[in-house]
Amino acid sequence: MASSQSSSASIAAPGPESVEPKAMPQLDTLISHLLAAKRSLSSISHVWRANEIVTAARSALEDSVVVSSRTGFLRRGLDNQLRLLFNVRSEIEEISYRGREEFSEALTSLDAADARLRSTLDLLRETIVHASFRPTEEQTKSLHDFVDERGVEELHAALKSSIDRTNTARADLDTSNREFDDELHAIRKALRHYRSTTKMASSRASASSSSSCASEPDLQALSTMPSMLRSLEMQAQEMAGLLSSLVRHFDLCVTAVKQTEGGGAAAHSITGDMPAEVGGTSSEGLPNIGEEINANLNAPLDPMTDQEYEEMVQVLLNDAPEAEDVVIEIHDRINEMESIFEQMGVQRDSLLSISDATLQVHRHLSTIASTRLPQYISQAHNFIQVWSEENDRFNSGLTELSDLHSLYDGFLNAYDNLILEVARRNHVRHRVEKVLRDTRNKLNHLYEEDVAARQIFRVEQGDFLPSDIWPGVGQAPMHVEFLRLPGGNLEGALPEAQDQVPAEAAAGPEGKIAHAGSEEEEIVPDLPKEVVEHAYARLKARTREFV
Repeated sequence: MASSQSSSASIAAPGPESVEPKAMPQLDTLISHLLAAKRSLSSISHVWRANEIVTAARSALEDSVVVSSRTGFLRRGLDNQLRLLFNVRSEIEEISYRGREEFSEALTSLDAADARLRSTLDLLRETIVHASFRPTEEQTKSLHDFVDERGVEELHAALKSSIDRTNTARADLDTSNREFDDELHAIRKALRHYRSTTKMASSRASASSSSSCASEPDLQALSTMPSMLRSLEMQAQEMAGLLSSLVRHFDLCVTAVKQTEGGGAAAHSITGDMPAEVGGTSSEGLPNIGEEINANLNAPLDPMTDQEYEEMVQVLLNDAPEAEDVVIEIHDRINEMESIFEQMGVQRDSLLSISDATLQVHRHLSTIASTRLPQYISQAHNFIQVWSEENDRFNSGLTELSDLHSLYDGFLNAYDNLILEVARRNHVRHRVEKVLRDTRNKLNHLYEEDVAARQIFRVEQGDFLPSDIWPGVGQAPMHVEFLRLPGGNLEGALPEAQDQVPAEAAAGPEGKIAHAGSEEEEIVPDLPKEVVEHAYARLKARTREFV
């Protein structure tokens, strides 16, 4: 195929060099060339199509620039929104995790304190008060019978209410977090669709372009589409030039037929049914073919010399074989333009598909951010508030449980110490009784010695002494009596003890240990030895546990 420039040059004008005289062709030959030239003008449809392609390509480029700019803006916004959304989810998960850990630790501490308290209460139930401490007719009692558990029950009820409220708040937060995770799963699904769409668009863009920017198909499209548009515009201009050369060749054929004898009618007959599209108006980038053809068809014939006629016919004969090559070149160029325009369509469709996928993710994120995200955040804040309030109650309850345990454990210790105190008092009582017995024996011995001495004195000296010299000379010695008095209250017992024995009660017949009137004597239970030993062992064991 001859190049467009050579074809255009050879068809456009007669060559300057002189030609050897040749036999002029017959009219039929010229008419056949005219008919061929007329058929070649049907290539104008390709030129019109080229103009449509250029216009559509410009529109596609403009749309692509708008879509790419919007997509880039949305993508930057999506990156920030996604980062913020996942950061919020991480913060909420941290709140949930920290709350669960602290709640679990609080429950563990409460359970341990409650277990210690219940163990102490069980020990109170198992510890039977020795019968010697209680009235004879009373039924057997344990230490637990002296404890009021209403405080423990009220504390348990309050803690259970706090636990239930915390569990409810935590369950609401878990439900909210699951819904949040479902939203994130849907977003990830939309992102996978976005990535697959981008990847597919990248593949199509790579297949339709020699550029290697597969990771950014929108940038690739924008970087290649302007060069494609310039190529289309150049092709359209070249096709317009080729079409102009065909028009000039047609005009030359018309002129040659008309200048040939008998050819005027034939030329008018052939050109009388020119296609409407050939005789139409011009468009941007296209010559006004209709005006050119009509001007030649209707223009009067200028007289030509034989040499001019021969030169014209020679040019026509030289150009006639190349007209078909020009038609073929126009056809090839329009096919190439269709291919380039198809590539631009693929680029534009890739941008549109990426834009649609980006808009889908953006709409999803916008829906979450405007409606459901505030609820998820509010639920987390509600859990923080509830946990803060209930955690204070847990700490207070833990203190109360510890105080109750200390109280009841002190009760156990006090009872064991009571047993040891009773044993100590019995020991003191026995020591007092021993002192009393020893003193009484000594007093009795002194009394007997005194009586015997007085008797001897009366026998030996009584006959010599007047009876009225001293009235007491014949009296017997005094008796000492020990009086048991009630101890009263411990407060001020030691200072008052010195005044509790009246002087007149110091003597009595036969040195007996007497009771003071109707006052009851202090009764100290006489506990078995094994009871005392068990109490001492329990106290010793608790001391080791404490240490």
